[in-house]
Amino acid sequence: MVMLKQNFDFINKRKIALIGSGLLLLISAASLIINGLKLGIDFTGGTLIEVGYSEIVELESIRSALETHEFGDATVQHFGTAKDVLIRFKPREGVNHSQASVQVLNAINSSSEQIADLRRVEFVGPQVGDELAEDGGLALLYSMFGILIYVAWRFEYKFALGSVAALIHDVVITLGFFSVLGLEFDLTVLAAILAVIGYSLNDTIVVYDRIRENFRNLRKGTPQMILNNSLNQTLSRTLMTSLTTILVLIALALLGGEIIHNFAIALLVGVLTGTYSSIFIASPVVLALGVRKEDLMLPEKEGLDIDTHP
Repeated sequence: MVMLKQNFDFINKRKIALIGSGLLLLISAASLIINGLKLGIDFTGGTLIEVGYSEIVELESIRSALETHEFGDATVQHFGTAKDVLIRFKPREGVNHSQASVQVLNAINSSSEQIADLRRVEFVGPQVGDELAEDGGLALLYSMFGILIYVAWRFEYKFALGSVAALIHDVVITLGFFSVLGLEFDLTVLAAILAVIGYSLNDTIVVYDRIRENFRNLRKGTPQMILNNSLNQTLSRTLMTSLTTILVLIALALLGGEIIHNFAIALLVGVLTGTYSSIFIASPVVLALGVRKEDLMLPEKEGLDIDTHP
């Protein structure tokens, strides 16, 4: 098998990449501050109703019926099959969730020849939603802190800062994507964000391993040259891993149904940004912090010179 040797000058393009990343981060941060995230009922509280039909039902007819009966903010999606439907809506002022669920069922049955069979009703209170939002934010912070400690222990603090900078880059841009497009952010998307952190970190660790190995083995070469060689040596692995993952996520987003659509979209955006950041963010940050060969050399054992002499 013939291996193609790449020789792309990634490090020289780092300024252009940082400008592009800066613009994306600025847009994402501005949208998050101005628009925020469109939180699902997992965080805001609300009612979830699962209904079933004897035949395939069109979602547009259900949405029209709900809008006519003042439930226009409800989310309607297929669940499992085209005969099963999930309806989610926020709490109604002055109406408890039991009454609201009956009103929704009457609304969809009054405008359709098919009679919906009520299968499940779940209610998430606003207090529970606030706790989930707080716990989700803490999970992100704890994961970042844990990664900072792990990478600093395994490599060196400059690498830890580089990896966390790349992860913050990936998370903010993914959240900004959801904010700009107004996509619903629920627990499945939060799970996708945490998965993106793991994926991006794994990719960055592979690159860092090669950088450390080259710093120790290559006697000549500037840090910029060593980083560039390391990125080229791991490029095939990075692209193949990302490509196979992206193909699966595209299939999930297109064919997986509305239940996991946003989950797949979050992962897709995260994998793309994670692949980019492992090349153009994590390594350039390490270079900017002034990594040297001495930072990565193994400490010499005491008494080694004495033991080698007769």
